[in-house]
Amino acid sequence: MGLFDFLRQLFLPSSRDVASPSHRRRERAPRRRVKLTPLRRRHGQRPWSEPIEEETPPYRFAQYGIRDGRFLDLSRDGDESLLDSFDLPVIHTPEQLAEWLQMPLGQVAWLTQRFSDGYRPENEQQAHYHFRWVKKRSGGWRLIEAPKQKLKQVQTQILREILDRVPPHNCAHGFVRRRSIVTNARRHVGQRAILKLDLEDFYANVGFSRVVGIFRGLGYSREAALWLGRLTTSKVPSNLRYPERFSSAFFPFLKRHLPQGAPSSPALANLSAYGLDVRLSGLARSYSVEYTRYADDLTFSGPQSFIRALPVFIPLTSQIIRDERFRVNRNKRKVVRNNQQQVVAGVVVNAHTNMPRREFDRLKAILTNCVRHGPASQNREHHADFSAHLRGRVAHAVQLNPHRGNKLRELYHAIDWKR
Repeated sequence: MGLFDFLRQLFLPSSRDVASPSHRRRERAPRRRVKLTPLRRRHGQRPWSEPIEEETPPYRFAQYGIRDGRFLDLSRDGDESLLDSFDLPVIHTPEQLAEWLQMPLGQVAWLTQRFSDGYRPENEQQAHYHFRWVKKRSGGWRLIEAPKQKLKQVQTQILREILDRVPPHNCAHGFVRRRSIVTNARRHVGQRAILKLDLEDFYANVGFSRVVGIFRGLGYSREAALWLGRLTTSKVPSNLRYPERFSSAFFPFLKRHLPQGAPSSPALANLSAYGLDVRLSGLARSYSVEYTRYADDLTFSGPQSFIRALPVFIPLTSQIIRDERFRVNRNKRKVVRNNQQQVVAGVVVNAHTNMPRREFDRLKAILTNCVRHGPASQNREHHADFSAHLRGRVAHAVQLNPHRGNKLRELYHAIDWKR
């Protein structure tokens, strides 16, 4: 073979070479396309009923449509069958809400800041909350919004007669009847590894629209859900003083949100996180992992295989949390193995539920000094009922570890409260 023939075969391969398997492009198998079945509604059925327009107000404080110059009736799209399934009071209009609360409708409207510009109080004196900034141990600030007496009474009634009748997810243990930090911790006893996550600004991230959606999901009309949502959320006044001059702590509180300190907020927060609990518990089951949530503390625990899956598992949980419109506090993400002290919401869970050693020793020292020097010498935080305070802490220790807790109980009974 001459040089010319070699170059021709190199740069101009024959048809036989082109057809050879080494030069033929692999034929891809045709992809099977999934056909989605369209969701067809019945004739005349609408996913959300449009508001009915009226020339005269259908009820007091009805919204006025500026474009058409008519009043909107938002009270006719409630679902009474759904309300009956939860045994909830039937409320469709503001008048029915005022009758259920047993107070004048004008006072109910005043509690919702109906007469304020943008439903926002002009100053702290006109607000229905007491505001207090608290320094977090991990850094930053927390805003405590305690409702004043009249609004607190309304929120307590909403909690007892509406929210308490709706069960939260089984994985939620915070502020749920017959559940506690102990039931939350027992799910993670004796596990090889524990992953702890924290939701940043948990209450503040639950906005007004989500709260209204919760009441709508229970069967209430749009009008009733809007009023119930304003009674259970807060909008801070414009002149609220912040702890620092150039602090970003106030950003989550600019919009209407769940107030931390209101009696109805924990139940609403649990219901708002129901979708989050469903998705995270499903993810945990697929990895044979335990999952619980105590307020804003998320805990996952599992065997050795869970440790190997963490590089994939953690991004998946973060993605789900973002999809559910919450935020992860990256500074509080922690993985704890069983060769360390594993603490879940203040409870040690390595071999069994227990009180942390430092906390046990501190409580034991207080009780011992109460026996020796009298209880007044140890009430440094000026508790109004120091006896009940210590009794509660001892009962908590007994619940976690009866053997060690009974030793503290003996010291408590040896205290002379007359000294």
